[in-house]
Order: sequence, then structure tokens, then C-alpha cells
Amino acid sequence: MHEYRSTERIWELTCPGLPEEVGRVRRWTRDVLRDSSCGEDAALIVSELGSNALVHSASGGPNGSFHISLHRSPGTVVLAVTDTGGGETEPHVETPDEDDTHGRGLGLVAALANRVQVSGDDYGRTVTVEINDQHQAPAKPSTRRARVALPAPRSMT
Repeated sequence: MHEYRSTERIWELTCPGLPEEVGRVRRWTRDVLRDSSCGEDAALIVSELGSNALVHSASGGPNGSFHISLHRSPGTVVLAVTDTGGGETEPHVETPDEDDTHGRGLGLVAALANRVQVSGDDYGRTVTVEINDQHQAPAKPSTRRARVALPAPRSMT
């Protein structure tokens, strides 16, 4: 019997455009990446990107939503957050003043990720982030036979 085994996995989640959903996607990401070295960073990244979708696009408006995609392959996690468009500007890294309370999200994401890409248009933008996950690659089975020392037989006396 042949068993299908893939080293790649994809999860997706669409959330209503409500502030409490940011906590939900953070918990979901931690759960999906519970055995990963980058789980906490990934949770922070989706939290920032989800918040940005709600604040800077129609995703946070009536009937708004945002979509999260998580693609996991050996050594790499790719996260993508898609909003419903309608934002006034394209996502970009800002340099906020010391006292500013906003404007650090995408800069923080860029600092945690190996690669950040923005795509889309006024009808919906996607921020895609790639993170190295060095501890996630599955161990390869050895092709050599292991030698196991067996205990000496007991005498039957």
C-alpha cells in the first residue's frame, strides 16, 4: 500500500473584519506552528498584518473581512494576509516619531521576516511574508541499519 506523504502543508482562514479576530488569527497561527521555532514570530506577524488590514482597508468596515494563508514546507513558512481593498495608500514601512502610537507594524514585520512582498490593487492587497524555520524540517530516516546490542542470554540453571 502506498501512502501519500507531503512535506508541504497549506492552511487558510477567512475572518470577519472585527478587532477580536486579530487575537483569533494569532492563536490559530500559534496552534498551526506549535512545533516550529518561528511560531511566536509568525503569530506577531499575522497580528500586525491583520490589524493593518482592519485599520487601513475596507476589511475593517461593515461586512469587511480578511484572509490568512499559511504555507509550511521544510525550512520555510510563508504567511499571506489579504484585505478587501479600499485603502488610501499601498502598505509601506514608515519611520514614525518616537511618540507616535502607530506606524511601526510593517517595519516590525520586515525585521522579523526574511522577505516581505506587497501585491494587489485598490480592490485587495496581499502582504506575503517568508520566514526561515530551520527546526521544522523533518528528520530523514537513516538508510543504514542500526546495530542493537542484545543482552546475553541467561543460563537455564
